[in-house]
Amino acid sequence: MKIYNYFRSGTSHRLRIVLNLKGLDWDYVAVDLRAEAHFDAAFKALNPQGLVPMLIDGDLVLTQSPAIIEWLEERYPNPPLLPVNMNDRARVRALAAIVGCDIHPLNNRRVLEYLRHTLGCDEAAVLAWCATWISTGFAALEAMLVADVNRGNFCFGDRPGIADAYLVAQVESARRFNVDLSPYPCICAIDLACAALSVFVRAAPSQQPDKF
Repeated sequence: MKIYNYFRSGTSHRLRIVLNLKGLDWDYVAVDLRAEAHFDAAFKALNPQGLVPMLIDGDLVLTQSPAIIEWLEERYPNPPLLPVNMNDRARVRALAAIVGCDIHPLNNRRVLEYLRHTLGCDEAAVLAWCATWISTGFAALEAMLVADVNRGNFCFGDRPGIADAYLVAQVESARRFNVDLSPYPCICAIDLACAALSVFVRAAPSQQPDKF
């Protein structure tokens, strides 16, 4: 299994966490977004969107991290990263979707590059943009976590799962964009619990071979 990814990509980060939680072996294929490698013809022939991450397993090519993560959960069901109860699964997916659908898309590299180079925003404006949407999403996440009697040490219960992979990757981005995390003690507590686990540490951007 090959994973095409970029060390600082939040979508790649969340996928690396899931792969590690599943205990899978995979090959790291770096796609240097700084050098516009994702626009190379060979890469776009496999992924017309020109985005990371991308999974290749034999003849199978999968794109979009939510689809890849759900495929991994079905293909390698143990250990499970979603709850047994369907109502609980829906809740966990909703937590993940706040990050995957509402926070990250507004702060990914291509959006920020558009703000900088097409709209002429300076770095202060770009950081303000990032902080606005991260804080809005985190406020909702924090409220849901506080209200959930099943939260435990992680987003659901006392075992990390899919929602934690999404959350930790987004917290990493929030710190990079200098977002104040003090209003979100539950989010910070979950991030701290995850940081104590080697599967999360090994997935961090700072630990990847293309980090330089």
